[in-house]
Amino acid sequence: MASLKDVAKLAGVSLMTVSRAINEPGKLRPDTYQRVKQAIDQLDYVPDLAARRIRGDSSRVKTLGVLALDTATTPFSVEMILSIEKTAREHGWNSFVVNLFADDAAEQTVDLLLAHRPDGVIFTTMGLRQVSLPGKLLDQQLVLANCISPENSVASYIPDDEQGQHDAMCAVLARGYKAPLCIYLPEYALAAGLRRHGLERAWAEAGGDVTKLRQYHLDLSKGDEGYRDTVTILANHFSSGKQDCDVVVCGNDRVAFLVYQTLLAQGWKIPEQVAVLGYDNMVGIGELFQPPLTTVQLPHYELGRQAALHLINQLPHKKTVKVACPLLIRGSL
Repeated sequence: MASLKDVAKLAGVSLMTVSRAINEPGKLRPDTYQRVKQAIDQLDYVPDLAARRIRGDSSRVKTLGVLALDTATTPFSVEMILSIEKTAREHGWNSFVVNLFADDAAEQTVDLLLAHRPDGVIFTTMGLRQVSLPGKLLDQQLVLANCISPENSVASYIPDDEQGQHDAMCAVLARGYKAPLCIYLPEYALAAGLRRHGLERAWAEAGGDVTKLRQYHLDLSKGDEGYRDTVTILANHFSSGKQDCDVVVCGNDRVAFLVYQTLLAQGWKIPEQVAVLGYDNMVGIGELFQPPLTTVQLPHYELGRQAALHLINQLPHKKTVKVACPLLIRGSL
């Protein structure tokens, strides 16, 4: 890879002149700038941003570092990363991502991130969760996206899962459905508790008895096989043309997929006989259901955007900000 010295030698100028051509071209004579530019183009020279950070160069472009815990493993969560990058560029910043996986040595990964001298760090996760933050991150300009850290005072941007499920349930009730069957994610999942609370709040506000709701939590502690319990739950409420519910509220769109497969295979009509409500709006999936799935949008793009702006605009607050989860009405409701 070509160095600054190589450019200076080819252009026949000093190192200082090359530096000015890169950072302050207006201070050079046009012919000198063109010579340097031609040398840069000929050598495919790339400025060493890391070295400029170490030197404290005030003219350098500021950078957001993203520590992504399992985030890049899911197509819908990766929207956060894309949003952070786009927001950074729109404001004249750069961004880079360091992936952290559950079996990684967190300290080494954090050292790799900090070696790039970011001006701010965004810690993201796949799925809303509580996290324990590596101590070295607490010395940085830090913000969390899609996660919280109760033991630390750090600004966090998370989906408003409770309000999202509340609003969706209000829409269900407004359409005349009166007997929901609720199949939630595991109780240990932070989002599951918030969504259940939102649904129960909407039910109580409508005058319903929360103790009479048909509510189940899946057990995914042994992996995705736990999703198959959805079939067993449905069998308890749909049999031989009989049913005791008129809408199935699903913990996420994967649950909804199994609900569709099971009920349609048994001859039930959606939504004429039973409605289905999902959650997450998995990328490229909801509209492929037949009929298209009504679901709640997880605001990954907006989470990334607001987290990036928090650092770019140097917001001082350390609050947890809840980002709205809009309902997407489609054919299953």
